[in-house]
Amino acid sequence: MSIILVVIIRSLIAFLVLLVLVRLMGKQQVSELTFFDYIVGITIGSIASTLSVQVNQNTLATLVGMSVWTILPIILAYLSLHNVWIRKVVEGEATVVIENGKILEQNLAKIRLTIDDLISELRLKNVFNIEEVEFALFEANGRLSVLKKSQQQPVTPKDAGLATDYMGLPTNLISDGILLEDALNSLKLTKAWLYHQLGKQNITDISQVSLAQLGTNGNLYVDLKGDKPYMIIPTNHQK
Repeated sequence: MSIILVVIIRSLIAFLVLLVLVRLMGKQQVSELTFFDYIVGITIGSIASTLSVQVNQNTLATLVGMSVWTILPIILAYLSLHNVWIRKVVEGEATVVIENGKILEQNLAKIRLTIDDLISELRLKNVFNIEEVEFALFEANGRLSVLKKSQQQPVTPKDAGLATDYMGLPTNLISDGILLEDALNSLKLTKAWLYHQLGKQNITDISQVSLAQLGTNGNLYVDLKGDKPYMIIPTNHQK
């Protein structure tokens, strides 16, 4: 068999197995990536690449190696749910770098972070003045969490004693020129109702609609394909 064909077959096997293993590990591996997860991901990817191009390597042994590196993090993740000590060892824990407005230089040194790095991370959180910060913590996944001082936090309608309307998720009724009938049915709406609403803006061809989205406030957002401006069409329907 040609070595090129062998590489193609092994690459397909590696791709499919890697896809299955990643799905088994779950979305947490991507959404909350810790340093441990990062190392595990690199190792599994390295083993997959070995399976793909190292034709002199035993295929079954390589697959077993990939499986072991997948199963162990799953087991540790399960144990971490029931044991705080294991969770701290595997995932780490948050480190306080600002407390009551004071920079904790010792904690910065523990995580090998300079003040310049801290200031840069704060700017990414739209904080340009450290005196605005009450607490700041570096999470185990490397993200910075910031709690501003109460005087620096924006006023909410609740603070002002104002009543607000319910705001839920909008529903897409047309996407890329395609009518989403299931969405219409879930709202107990008809095609005639939708065409009537679109007709208020002289829209007769839904294939020209990039997105039509009905908000909980009863407004229908319509974005037409091309460079045409979007429209807000008031309706009497509220979810």
